[in-house]
Amino acid sequence: IAQIAAASSRPERVLGMHFFSPVHKMPLLEVITTGQTLPEVTATVVAYGKKLGKTVIVVNDGPGFYANRILSPYINEAGLLLDSGVRVDTIDKALVAFGFPVGPITLIDEVGLDVASKAGKIMSEAFPVRMQPARSLQAVVTSGRYGRKSKKGFYKYDDEGKKGAVDDSVYKLFPAPAAPVPEPDQPAAGSGVSGEMPADQIQQRTVLAMMNEAARCLSEGIIRSPRDGDVGAVFGIGFPPFRGGPFRYMDTLGLKVVVQRLEELNSRFPGRFEPADLLVEMARGGHSFYPEDRV
Repeated sequence: IAQIAAASSRPERVLGMHFFSPVHKMPLLEVITTGQTLPEVTATVVAYGKKLGKTVIVVNDGPGFYANRILSPYINEAGLLLDSGVRVDTIDKALVAFGFPVGPITLIDEVGLDVASKAGKIMSEAFPVRMQPARSLQAVVTSGRYGRKSKKGFYKYDDEGKKGAVDDSVYKLFPAPAAPVPEPDQPAAGSGVSGEMPADQIQQRTVLAMMNEAARCLSEGIIRSPRDGDVGAVFGIGFPPFRGGPFRYMDTLGLKVVVQRLEELNSRFPGRFEPADLLVEMARGGHSFYPEDRV
């Protein structure tokens, strides 16, 4: 958005409106501002978004804005689990059990692997350490499978585009798993698709990656408040409503626990799970994102 504004003779009147697909069903609207956007311009567009019946959050400009930025490491971590030999349905079932409406691999099929690949490239260029694209996801895109739209993706689809079972032929496209880093108390798997990993470990790796990125967005001023971050995650990308959103859920776990788990993962996957500075500082000080709710 800032690049568009820079080419305008009136940059103070330039902002973005990011709707979510399918637009008639997804309630969130991100209004993206730059450092030059006038407050009255923002207010006008927020009012317009509400008139459309949308739940609106104001987001500062940056790669992925807010919702897609926190979605990217979550999706990519699911892809890295595929790289290590975990099966498609094992990953999806674990995240549905956590409370997401669909699993991350199903979501990629729904969005379109070509679209997800382009978005992933943008995010990996912006955040090369945390968001390097998973090899399995790239291999499936290269093969010409684009998900539901092409009736061929990670899952099988009938002529009407209705999703069926996992298409087992997709595993032949995956690169051979690298020597895996064993999960705690788990033996290292051999080569090939093992499929075995406890649901809680899948949930921890994917959801912690998302929450850590959400904390970075708050500290960078991409979002204005934890509440905006929770609203954006629940209404934009389907974060389980009963868990309250990434910030509320981090408060539920306790920030010291969140930082400890991130540090444990980062020791095994250097750079990918380095705790956000904000989380470390807040955990050290015994703080929470919603202090008014503490008894």
